[in-house]
Amino acid sequence: MELPPRASRRRPKRRLSRSADFERVYRQGRSYGGRFFILHLFPRTEESAAPMEGPRLGLSVSRKCGGAVERNRIKRLLREAFEAQASRLHVADDVVVVARPDAGELAEREGLEGVERELSDLVAQAATEEGA
Repeated sequence: MELPPRASRRRPKRRLSRSADFERVYRQGRSYGGRFFILHLFPRTEESAAPMEGPRLGLSVSRKCGGAVERNRIKRLLREAFEAQASRLHVADDVVVVARPDAGELAEREGLEGVERELSDLVAQAATEEGA
């Protein structure tokens, strides 16, 4: 079985990577707290969001969450859960998810389902507040 060329397999780059982007979301955005994660949401202007294909995600998982293997597992689960929730967010949203120290327990105990449920609750909380 032959795989398609590497470039065609890549997902669109919908990540926050610059520290200035993180700072803008932290300072100007809204935050929504849950037991295991804090979601920071900043709606960008439509003009700056035009070339984007959806909301952008930034992750912050500190060493308090565990060793490198555990932190990478949490980030992988968060990215996967975010993809499932992306349709509920506005195309121009920048989102930063900060993992609390207990997030490793959730990832280990319940896996993707637990992370998806927690992230879904935070996105619903944000959508309710935006709509009000």
